[in-house]
Amino acid sequence: MISVSRAASRQDFVIAAGFCEALGALDVELGRDHGVPAEIVMALFHGENHESLARKYGAGEAVMFLARWQGAPAGCIALAPFRTDAMEIHKLYVDPAFRGRGIGNLLMQRIFGEARKSGRPTMLVNTASYLKSAVCLYEAFGFTHCPPFRSVPAEISHTEVFMSRPL
Repeated sequence: MISVSRAASRQDFVIAAGFCEALGALDVELGRDHGVPAEIVMALFHGENHESLARKYGAGEAVMFLARWQGAPAGCIALAPFRTDAMEIHKLYVDPAFRGRGIGNLLMQRIFGEARKSGRPTMLVNTASYLKSAVCLYEAFGFTHCPPFRSVPAEISHTEVFMSRPL
């Protein structure tokens, strides 16, 4: 049984930080084969700890959700406003032990429900081409490739994927 709940407690954000750390390690490992410098990836996308995650996703329109499989932490996803017209997905990660059980789909459904409450017309996501499972999941949810909506260092621009879709 899968459950998804909003991260609210210190313990929730400690769990989320563990998932974010695993996501960072995966990003670095897979990026290495594509010439992506680990220090740039970590500085840009994976420098948070449980306290900074709680500050960023614990108030206002920004939110983080945790998925659990039979009570065990299984994954996370976050959502934050981007400008005044969009919401952006961040930190999607499902623990390898729980993949293939529909957890990513349920996290995406939950984040879409939350995004619709914002009244913003667009959803955005920025990922890497070598995170193939994530790209496939986003495409399955109707995201299409779009022009970059933020600048990235030249050293990683060859792997960056920008996607959007209407809400």
